[in-house]
Amino acid sequence: MPQTPEPKPAEPVVAQANQAVRQRFPFDDTQDLQDARHGFMGTATEDVIRGADGRAVWDLGAYGFLDGDCPDTVNPSLWRQSRLVADHGLFEVVEGIYQVRGFDLSNMTVVEGDRGILVIDPLISAETAAAALDLYRAHRGERPVTGVLYTHSHVDHFGGVKGVISEEEVAAGMPVIAPEGFLAHAVSENVYAGTAMARRAAYMYGAVLPKGERGQVGAGLGQTTSTGSVGLIPPSVDITRTGQTETVDGIRMVFQLTPGTEAPAELNIHFPDHAALCMAENATHNLHNLLTLRGAEVRDPRTWARYLTEAIGLFVDASDVAFASHHWPVRGRDRVLTFLSEQRDLYAYLHDQTLRMLNQGLTPLEIAETIEMPPALERAWHTHGYYGSVSHNTKAVYQRYLGWFDGNPAHLWEHPPAEAARRYVEFMGGPDEVLRRARRSYEAGDFRWVAQVVNHVVFADPDHHEARALQADALEQLGYGSENGTWRNFYLTGALELRQGPVGTPTVTAPPDLLRALTVDQLCDALAIRVDGPRSRDADITVRWKLVDGDPLTLRLRNGVLTHVTGNGPAAADPDIEIGLDEATLRAVLLGTTAPDELAGQAGVTVDGDLRKLSELLGHLSAPDPDFAIVTP
Repeated sequence: MPQTPEPKPAEPVVAQANQAVRQRFPFDDTQDLQDARHGFMGTATEDVIRGADGRAVWDLGAYGFLDGDCPDTVNPSLWRQSRLVADHGLFEVVEGIYQVRGFDLSNMTVVEGDRGILVIDPLISAETAAAALDLYRAHRGERPVTGVLYTHSHVDHFGGVKGVISEEEVAAGMPVIAPEGFLAHAVSENVYAGTAMARRAAYMYGAVLPKGERGQVGAGLGQTTSTGSVGLIPPSVDITRTGQTETVDGIRMVFQLTPGTEAPAELNIHFPDHAALCMAENATHNLHNLLTLRGAEVRDPRTWARYLTEAIGLFVDASDVAFASHHWPVRGRDRVLTFLSEQRDLYAYLHDQTLRMLNQGLTPLEIAETIEMPPALERAWHTHGYYGSVSHNTKAVYQRYLGWFDGNPAHLWEHPPAEAARRYVEFMGGPDEVLRRARRSYEAGDFRWVAQVVNHVVFADPDHHEARALQADALEQLGYGSENGTWRNFYLTGALELRQGPVGTPTVTAPPDLLRALTVDQLCDALAIRVDGPRSRDADITVRWKLVDGDPLTLRLRNGVLTHVTGNGPAAADPDIEIGLDEATLRAVLLGTTAPDELAGQAGVTVDGDLRKLSELLGHLSAPDPDFAIVTP
């Protein structure tokens, strides 16, 4: 691979398009700036937050360049959003409610009680959460944590919990509150498809990009993700219905359950004694994702909009401020009503108009290019696609209702990318001819077409250096023009890997706490998705586990499928080997921390059969690839 070139400047067509953005939107509106800085109390004295090993997991000073003027290489709207989001420190929401912002992708909220504090959404990493708590205490005193609340099941809202409390404190009675279904969704999302999600998340958040005007400037919802220690303490109090009330340390809360909105398990919270409404991640200062670019289940905008309508009816008349686990609060009842109503209309419009157009026969690509947002929603800054986008959200709505197939039989059985690429390049006259024409399109500023066409050359011959270089240049220009922070990060990370080669995935896909939180059933499912089907299709192995502290469990590998059955009966086949042990030892074996041959002679373990059968079964599991290729075959 040749020496990696430096990022290039913006081409004139991109610079001109970015200048046009300044004329299109009301950049003289400073309301968001006033709201974002309202109640500022101070920030940390040290910029870098480090882990126990001395490694930097967050840098508060990394985005200082955003204080300057927006360059041609960044969409001015994204620059504005990133500048607002990068503000870091402790902020008073109302008397008794405080937020630490800019210490991670999300905000950590602190509510003062009679004796101590309730911590809401303790960030991604223990290190950043601990630093946020230290900052709060530096300004408000050494108040003990008397409870924790997770608003929903995404890692940036629970992963740092061990930076603020311990498992021992929870065992002694400290409440950890979460919406019903939180634990199952929190662990399954990060385990079943966790490797692929983490790899794509590295692109989405630009984790390996240099921070700067030609690199990563933010992700719209927050700046990026911290890289410290991720943990999980299971909740001890479930919120199971809208209208449920709980009091923790004198703090009265009224809950609204909102499953199937931004997360499969989520809730909003009203604090009647503070006239304050926490909207979790259901109403933030951007258009959110209906299908995040890292990958997830498609979210339901119809349900999302209805829950926002319900929140307006339940809480707005008693709320002087609305805040969320990202961005900054909105103050005043009239403004809260307008904000929530416009957020509601945003998701409802995307849902309804996508359905209208798909019922007229338009395909996902056509809908994304055709849909026009109402002027009132386009003017409001908080509806802009900094994180989600109108383009990929309409495609998500289509996918939710009709799936991947657009109905055209020509798309029913297409060649995979590399095979198709070789045929395209041959039909177009060979790589040299494709690149000659693509360079003309590049000079004309048609970077979308260059990326689409040259991608075929790269997939036909991934070692073609000229193709990789031109493709990287095109992706880079697309990134420079993107209002969406995650699109910019995807484009620029793709360009970086084309120029430099694979840069890896700097996150742990399944931290130990999440693995420990898996039920045995989920753990067996997680093993089943690792079976190498072609290599194991002739295997027929049955292992029965006689749990001393539970029902028997039978694992059978047959036809390339690993099934599991709890209990006895016809579905539990006769075993090749039967092993008696407790659940903790079973987990150790299935997680790979105890080898099969270590079971022989272990206290409390009985073996009836040949342990080599267990080793053979486990030998059919394959390891996921955390660094799989994305912009090359």
